[in-house]
Amino acid sequence: MTNFQVYKKTLSFSLVGFLVDLLSLLLFAGCIIGGFFIGNAINDKGIIGLVVGLLVGIVALVLIKLFVSNVLKAGQIAMMTQGVTEGKLPDNVLHEGRKAVKERFASITAFFLVTRLIKGAFRQIGRTINKIGTAVGGDTGNAITSAIDTGIQILVGFLCDCCLGWVFYRKNVKTSTAACEGAAIFFRNGKTLIRNIGRIFGMGFIFLVIIGGGLFGIFYGISTMFPNLYNSLSKELIETFTRIEYNYESWMVDPKNLMLIVSGVFAIMLWAMIHNVFIRPFILTGVLKNFTAAGIKNMPTEEDFATLNKKSTKFAKLSAVNS
Repeated sequence: MTNFQVYKKTLSFSLVGFLVDLLSLLLFAGCIIGGFFIGNAINDKGIIGLVVGLLVGIVALVLIKLFVSNVLKAGQIAMMTQGVTEGKLPDNVLHEGRKAVKERFASITAFFLVTRLIKGAFRQIGRTINKIGTAVGGDTGNAITSAIDTGIQILVGFLCDCCLGWVFYRKNVKTSTAACEGAAIFFRNGKTLIRNIGRIFGMGFIFLVIIGGGLFGIFYGISTMFPNLYNSLSKELIETFTRIEYNYESWMVDPKNLMLIVSGVFAIMLWAMIHNVFIRPFILTGVLKNFTAAGIKNMPTEEDFATLNKKSTKFAKLSAVNS
C-alpha cells in the first residue's frame, strides 16, 4: 500500500475524532457562556460564573481526551502501522483498531504509563542535542538552542506516535520492551528521521495561514453579531479590575479587542482540530513508514538500551517497567 492509501483507509479514525473534538469544543464554549450568563443573573457575578464554567469545561475536555480521543488515536496508529508494514488493512479498521488497543494494553492505566514514559524519554534524549547550541555560546548559541528545542518538541510528538506504532508492531514482546526499542530506533537513526522536521514545519505553517486565517475571519464575523455580550464582558472586567485594584490598560477591556481575542482563541482551537484530522495523519504515515523500516532493518540491541539508560533516567525507568 502507498502512504496515501494507508492515510485514506485510516482517515475514519480522524473523522470520528474530529466529531468528538468538535462536540467537546461546543461543550467547552457552552460551559463558559452558560456560566457567564448564570453568574450574571445571580447578583451580577458574571466573571465568577465564567470562571466556574471554564473550570467545568476544562474538566470535561480532559475526561473526553483521556478516555475517547486517545483511544481513537492509538487505534489509528495501530492500523497505520499494520498498513505500512504488512501492506494491507482490514475492511473495518475502526473495530480492528480498538481491538488492537485493547489486546496490546491490559488497561487504560498501562497505556498512559507507557506513553507518558515514552514522551519523557524522548524529551530527555532531545535535551542532549540542545548542547550543540549551548556550546556555541552567547545570543547566537541561545537562538540555536531555542530553534533546536522547538523542532525537537514538535518532532517528539511524531516520534512518540511512531514509538507507539512500534509497540503495536512488536506484538510478541512486552510493551515496555517494544517502547524501549522505539526510542533506540530514533537514537540510532536520528539524522534520517529528523529530516522530517522540514516537512512537518512547512505543511503546518502553510495550512495555519490558510485555514487559521479563514477561521479567524468567520469567528470574528460571528462575534460582531453579539455586541451586547462583549459589552457586558467588558463591563464585568472593568468592575473586577477596579475591585482588585489592578492597573489595567484600556485596550484590555475594549469590546472590539475582546472580540479579536475570543475569535483568535476559537480559530486556533478549531484549526488545531482540522490539522489533526487531515494534515497530521498524512505526515505521520510517511514518518511512521520511515521509522518502522529503519527499525526492521536494524533491530535495537541491549547495548543500545544500556547507552540510553545513561542518557535518560526516564528511559531507564521505561526499560524497567513490566507491562
